[in-house]
Amino acid sequence: MASSSSRRSPRSRSETAVGHSEAVAREAVSLPACRPAEEIVAAQQVLWDLMAESCTLPLRAAAHLVSGGCSDDGFDYFRGWPIAQGREVFETMVAGPDALAGPPLVQASAADGLDLEGEDVLGVAWTAHLMATGEQLPAGEFTFDTRNWTLPGTSTSTTGERRLAACPAWPLST
Repeated sequence: MASSSSRRSPRSRSETAVGHSEAVAREAVSLPACRPAEEIVAAQQVLWDLMAESCTLPLRAAAHLVSGGCSDDGFDYFRGWPIAQGREVFETMVAGPDALAGPPLVQASAADGLDLEGEDVLGVAWTAHLMATGEQLPAGEFTFDTRNWTLPGTSTSTTGERRLAACPAWPLST
């Protein structure tokens, strides 16, 4: 039995990486919600660009290790976390996923068995647009740039192959 001095005190959700991302998303929704609809749509494109940039095999492998597994949706939510942390953390993690070992929020979440995720961040523009206009974001307004990605044996000619070509980290194994 562990002594009371060796036990960790439970952290509140707000002290974890997940709680932090949720707080960022709540705050972020209020900022674009008062902007013109065109700016909110542009913000969604920025998010798509960041998601495309972070869709790499090394980051997928890191997500798998850190989270003890990682579904396709889980990888999307995982990539929302560094977006919520800001440019420096995002760029550092994309450049070298081993940087995940450093931030205190990551260590605290890992110690508590929580997955790193920022699912709420992925819906900021959607929520803001709905608040501002009462309507969903317009369909077909966003692009997922795959021009710099190539994988042997992939093609964007069919819907089934498009997802694989769009994200070289999907699926981790076939």
